[in-house]
Amino acid sequence: FQQSILRHEYFLAGRMNISKGTTVLDCGCGIGGPARNIARFTGANIKAITINQFQVNRGNTISVREGIRDQVELIQGDFMKLPFEDNSFDAVYAIESTCHAPDRSGVYGEIMRVLKPGGVFACYEWCLTDKYDAKDERHRKLKRDIEVGDGLPDLVHTSVCTKALKDAGFEVSEARDFMQDGHLGSGGEPWYTPLTASWNPTKWPRFQFNPIMFRMLPLILTFCELIKLVPEGTTKTQVMLQAGGIGCAAGGMTGCFTPAWLMVGRKPL
Repeated sequence: FQQSILRHEYFLAGRMNISKGTTVLDCGCGIGGPARNIARFTGANIKAITINQFQVNRGNTISVREGIRDQVELIQGDFMKLPFEDNSFDAVYAIESTCHAPDRSGVYGEIMRVLKPGGVFACYEWCLTDKYDAKDERHRKLKRDIEVGDGLPDLVHTSVCTKALKDAGFEVSEARDFMQDGHLGSGGEPWYTPLTASWNPTKWPRFQFNPIMFRMLPLILTFCELIKLVPEGTTKTQVMLQAGGIGCAAGGMTGCFTPAWLMVGRKPL
């Protein structure tokens, strides 16, 4: 599973043609896992932005511990108003993060602004596919579950993202569902497998989605809250995340949703 994540990150790095010394922006970095992996793989220097100061502190601490702090720096900021000068970066990437933007055109426009002329932006977007039917209640439910469970303002169709990237001024060279490339081969598992139910307690997070654990886990966490073993609100957060996981799995199984609408665009010279 971890190796599959690395392959996706390295693939994106290859699409940006980044190498040692390249100045790169990670737009919506979390605690900086992909930034550290890509920096080690390519030798690039990466600035990584997240709106959450806790993630900044934790990510920079991990970077120091892993001996890569000189290549990777997490910064607190809003990707709708990037705190960087125009034409600052050779490349920019976003991995399943700009789906949180209230306006795709706005965030893509900011990325365009901070990219150097000729620079490349590559991303994996969470999107609805052509198989989504707004008249189907099951499809509407999985869409709501993903939005609520993962804190998204709105889950949009692939065409909305592609159009927004073009409208921002990018020369779009790729726009496709990376989950449908056939790269899994005959022995690969679908991307949503970790979000499907399992009775094997060693298979986590799958074990929490089986019918018994799905009902028991909130009760266990509620008890842990009462005895102050976990912070207040842990149960609500777990229920929210479970709903998001179930929605993503349903979206994957029906083909209505993809977590990796791959887009690659270049800023004109």
